[in-house]
Amino acid sequence: MEHPENNEEYKGLTVNSGVEQPAIINPYLNRSRFSRRKLTAADYVEGIVKGNVTVLGQAVTLVESTHPDHQKVAQEVIEKCLPYSGKSIRIGISGVPGAGKSTSIDEFGIHVLERTGGRLAVLAIDPSSEKTKGSILGDKTRMEKLSVHPDSFIRPSPSAGSLGGVARKTRETIILCEAAGFDKIFVETVGVGQSETACHSMVDFFLLIQLAGTGDELQGIKRGIMEMADGIVINKCDGDNVEACHLAARQFQNALHLFPMPESGWLPKVLCYSGFYGLGIKEVWDMVYDYVDFVKKNGYFDFRRAEQAKYWMFESINEQLRNGFYNNETIRDLLPGAERNVLEGRQTSFIAAKQLLDTYYTLISR
Repeated sequence: MEHPENNEEYKGLTVNSGVEQPAIINPYLNRSRFSRRKLTAADYVEGIVKGNVTVLGQAVTLVESTHPDHQKVAQEVIEKCLPYSGKSIRIGISGVPGAGKSTSIDEFGIHVLERTGGRLAVLAIDPSSEKTKGSILGDKTRMEKLSVHPDSFIRPSPSAGSLGGVARKTRETIILCEAAGFDKIFVETVGVGQSETACHSMVDFFLLIQLAGTGDELQGIKRGIMEMADGIVINKCDGDNVEACHLAARQFQNALHLFPMPESGWLPKVLCYSGFYGLGIKEVWDMVYDYVDFVKKNGYFDFRRAEQAKYWMFESINEQLRNGFYNNETIRDLLPGAERNVLEGRQTSFIAAKQLLDTYYTLISR
């Protein structure tokens, strides 16, 4: 039997024929049939408003992109989706690493969907490596129930160097999710720190998850974070840890009484629950809905939303100024020399920065 390599029919298909071997696929496959059509801003908006989660996911990717062309389309999409947004309850959820945030969100989400119906979007911010800039984006794997629920949308996003670990475009993503019909939004941050400030500035209720039995519970009582929290919950209140959790809850509640009354007029509550066993979940969400009813009646809900919009206007200005500086070709050419001068001690970091800024201001004033 003749070997295929020696058969004229196979010439041009093998390495031995002297030409490059093609991929092992159907040679009659029409690739154009499977190529993805490039969506316009109108296409994105239409798909989002109809609740198409595939288009929503693509739009979020567009928003997160740093490519100028993508950003131009993304801003048009956000602007057109804005009239359809603002009708959700936004919940920020944070806590120290290991506090069980993802497991808790899974239980919280299922409880809320079963209790009130509607649709839930979870925006999980995953920390990016400072060295490789990569992220695992594995939060979805720990939300086993929500990940298969037809009315949930889970979007892990890399922090990508954003302030404190809240993704730079999370606020825009919230607008897109609301336009897609998601009436409940969870924003999970990567841990405690500056991320809480950014998260607090985009949610209606800020929930802080704490642990007990890990040492001195008073270490968890940090004034800045405590003042931002609208509610504090002690997780893993089960088994032999119940007594320690209730002791920690009393310590946190006593500490809250030492702070000035929040602007909302709401005194934050401290509750215990078990995310793993699903215990005390109802009480946590009774607290959340009590807060929402309270601030809607006294007008603070709308006031806070307006203040948040103003905050993000200034944040956008700062971001545009930063991007304009670092994307300037002249500045990019000058930066390596300025770095060498600082590293070799010929200039202080402050003088080098001032010279670069003076050069940039001169360039943009021409």
